[in-house]
Amino acid sequence: MRRRRKLIAEKYIARSSAIAARLIGGEMMIMSAVDSTFFTLNEIATLIWQAADGRTPLSAIVTDKICPEFEVDPGQARRDAEQFINDLCQHGILTMSDQPINAPEAQ
Repeated sequence: MRRRRKLIAEKYIARSSAIAARLIGGEMMIMSAVDSTFFTLNEIATLIWQAADGRTPLSAIVTDKICPEFEVDPGQARRDAEQFINDLCQHGILTMSDQPINAPEAQ
């Protein structure tokens, strides 16, 4: 009997155009134009934000950017990144898809 591997669906993230964002002192400051929610992102969240181009899969962001820079377990980094992304998606700051996203050029 062959075992089936559970495939984890790839996720792609892109920044919304309905935001104001500035990098100050290594931390990204973001405000949603939709609900005026303000976020200050730490270094890891800023890396995710900067890589959210709609074309780079989340798995690549985690393995190529987060793990080498911060020496974190890839599974834990992926779970934390997904939680962060879900939070920002709820405020309309990021969009997420299981297919590459044609996003406007980022700020």
